[in-house]
Amino acid sequence: MRLKCCITKESITNLSKIAEFAKIMSDENRLKILCLLKEGEKCVCDIWQCLKLPQNLVSHHLKVLKDFKLISAEKRGLKVFYKLNHQTVKKYAKSLNKILLQ
Repeated sequence: MRLKCCITKESITNLSKIAEFAKIMSDENRLKILCLLKEGEKCVCDIWQCLKLPQNLVSHHLKVLKDFKLISAEKRGLKVFYKLNHQTVKKYAKSLNKILLQ
């Protein structure tokens, strides 16, 4: 019996990005942050108080999510507000779904 492999030359780069997405999403606190931002934009002070985590740890998680473009940030006065990037989240979720279920 021969196994069919879904990996092609074109998909290697895509698989690397999807693996990075899965790694980022594997952190429980990052998932909680994304769930909070699903409800609407929030500043870091709202997020860390809700999660009961130190502000510097929440800021670290926000940076990881922002660097991967899963969230965006907008500075208003002294506060930075974060919001979910629905388009990027859907793109990676769809790609992961396609690899595993199709």
